[in-house]
Amino acid sequence: MNIFEALRHDHDKQRSLVDALIETHGDSPNRQSLMDNLKHELEEHAKFEERYFYNPLMFDDLTHEKARHGIAEHHELDELIEQLEETDMSSPAWLVTAKKLHHLVHHHLAEEEHEIFQLAGKALTEAQKQSLAEKYNNAMN
Repeated sequence: MNIFEALRHDHDKQRSLVDALIETHGDSPNRQSLMDNLKHELEEHAKFEERYFYNPLMFDDLTHEKARHGIAEHHELDELIEQLEETDMSSPAWLVTAKKLHHLVHHHLAEEEHEIFQLAGKALTEAQKQSLAEKYNNAMN
């Protein structure tokens, strides 16, 4: 497994969680559970993706700007999660913010997979791709 496959595996989980989240209604145990799972998944993924994917990309001219942009989007996701936690789950404003989160998660993952992965494929050696995947997967488990 290389780093792209490892990240894409977790991206698929995030898509499923955020898709399910915006289908929930009111202050329900299901909505709370999905929210908790999504928050945990996004936090852990961002932490280790930054360490084992973006960090090495920061040192290459080809990928430096994209890496900075990806990290900035992680912070935007964090801010939306905070807004959701501060909003009553039964209020209409909660779903409006959840839909913003849904949009940003899908945008961010698509941008990573269709732009950043291609550039990183040129910047990283095959050995680095394997090694980073191993480190990332170990950290996530």
